[in-house]
Amino acid sequence: MQYKTLSFTLNLMLVLLFLLLSACTSNIKNNDAMNAFIDKMVNIHQFDANELRELFIAVEIKDDILKRISTPSENMPWYSYRKIFITDERINSGVKFWQQNESTLSTVAKQSGVPAEIIVAIIGVETLYGQKTGNHRVIDALATLAFAYPPRSPYFLNELEGFLLLCREEQLNPLDMEGSYAGAMGIPQFMPSSFRSVAIDYDHDGHKDIWHNPSDAIASIANYFIKQNWQPGQPIAIPLLFTGEGNPKLTLSSGLKPDLRQDELELLNLKTMRPIPSLTTKVKLLSFEQPLGQKQTNDLWAGLDNFYVITRYNNSALYAMAVYQLSQSILNKKGTSYE
Repeated sequence: MQYKTLSFTLNLMLVLLFLLLSACTSNIKNNDAMNAFIDKMVNIHQFDANELRELFIAVEIKDDILKRISTPSENMPWYSYRKIFITDERINSGVKFWQQNESTLSTVAKQSGVPAEIIVAIIGVETLYGQKTGNHRVIDALATLAFAYPPRSPYFLNELEGFLLLCREEQLNPLDMEGSYAGAMGIPQFMPSSFRSVAIDYDHDGHKDIWHNPSDAIASIANYFIKQNWQPGQPIAIPLLFTGEGNPKLTLSSGLKPDLRQDELELLNLKTMRPIPSLTTKVKLLSFEQPLGQKQTNDLWAGLDNFYVITRYNNSALYAMAVYQLSQSILNKKGTSYE
């Protein structure tokens, strides 16, 4: 009797587990959006319609991806976000990665004007130096967000198009490629459109291999920043000192592009703790939340043009500040910069 009860319970648990897993994934239905996408790929890029339909039979819509895209890490307060990325592990591993790729980083930094520590920090924040590049099939991630996430469907339809094109260009199997829940790929976590516009075959072996080749990844990141108008030798962010009384009551403007002159900062009782390159240089007033109970609950910074460039990699002031602070920690630990 006990055996039968146990057997029934186990079978019931297996059925419930199957139903739960089935609810988390589903194959793409033959809908208007998918048909329109296939027609576009056939008419504009000369793909084979039957091959695409066969490909999409194997593609799955993932509920866990839809949940992740709705709750990004960038919604955290700064003091929690910082703890994820400014760690001894990322700093020490960053120094090691730099040492292992010293020659490439030196050459690329000198040629591009993008500091080695920034390139290393990007890779540290994105994938822990290539250790965590994502375990979602890229085509599942992009198709899920293109066909089942209306708020950003146009963007991800464009990325899905770019992904299929890069797979054809690089002779890759779309079903084999893995990446993040948003479809970002490889050591630098490039979206397909970024790969196609900035990826570089640094060692001239015939492949733009951002998945396994650190040299290609390093050069490609530098090229990304060049395309976004990185200013060689210019500062990234400067801490601000509030010269008034009490805690500052500031209204932050929207967006991330620099929009305030130095004299406008001074009207807000804010003073830069290092010189700004010139009186005409504009900055972005940034406020980073600190834990309650500290003397000043917000950390104030002036973000310059190069800070804005970092936000083009990920549209978040938290992200850019994490990259910047990690880069400085790595640089201080290693003790050398190439500019």
